[in-house]
Amino acid sequence: MPEVICTTVYQFPELSDAAKEKARSWYRELGPHDDWWDAVYEDFERVCEILGIRLKTNPVRLMGGGTRAKPCIWFSGFWSQGDGACFEGYWSHAKGASARILDYAPTDATLQGIADRLQAIQRRNFYQLAAEASHRGRYYHEYTMSVDVTRDSPTWQLPTEDAEEIVTEALRDLARWLYRQLEAEYDHLTSDEAIEEGIIANAYTFTERGRRFG
Repeated sequence: MPEVICTTVYQFPELSDAAKEKARSWYRELGPHDDWWDAVYEDFERVCEILGIRLKTNPVRLMGGGTRAKPCIWFSGFWSQGDGACFEGYWSHAKGASARILDYAPTDATLQGIADRLQAIQRRNFYQLAAEASHRGRYYHEYTMSVDVTRDSPTWQLPTEDAEEIVTEALRDLARWLYRQLEAEYDHLTSDEAIEEGIIANAYTFTERGRRFG
């Protein structure tokens, strides 16, 4: 014979502190929504544009049958040694990049430092430097990026001796900056405050001890 069992369920604010922690743990295990990094990537793409970096792209097939260009940006994280971010692209002189970065991110000293270093090395090479950043290997961090620096000189002048090192380190610093933005976004999305907002917005209910019900 079928048996009817009645269970009292609670909204998140009605739970005890211990039950709330169990409910948060359940929701946190679901992980952030798909493509949670999109906003960070969009910000990074804008930063690259200002600095004179044209990101490489790969075609991605859409469900409707078409394709779109996906920027070559990758990361892994956030708990293992060797986690990080990297990208592929082409860099050349961007006039006024330092001033534009200051306007775009006035409190970000790291981005300002990258822009200033790239501007300074271009000045010493008469604004003729260009570089290509490529990913190597199966891991994703700044040291999986190889950077090839060239100089487009009408008199065949070579880049200054410090050019390759400075440009390479600046682009790797940019990859490190990207990773920190991704990590900060992930930490925000998995914080207690964000978890609670998600639970309440979805009107999930729980048993008295915080087990998901329904």
